[in-house]
Amino acid sequence: MATISSAILSIPASRPARPFAGFRAFWRRFLARAFNPYRPELHYMRGPGPAWRAKHMARSA
Repeated sequence: MATISSAILSIPASRPARPFAGFRAFWRRFLARAFNPYRPELHYMRGPGPAWRAKHMARSA
């Protein structure tokens, strides 16, 4: 007579406890990056402005 071991019926240790945790984490990161209102490329300084030019032109003249 054959016996069934409990090791065969147990869940493998490599399987995550929450099967959708990775899926939810991916979408949470995706949505956070896709709809982030901060866009630093729109706000960086592109060079000296008119106030800097006026100040330094008065000094050089």
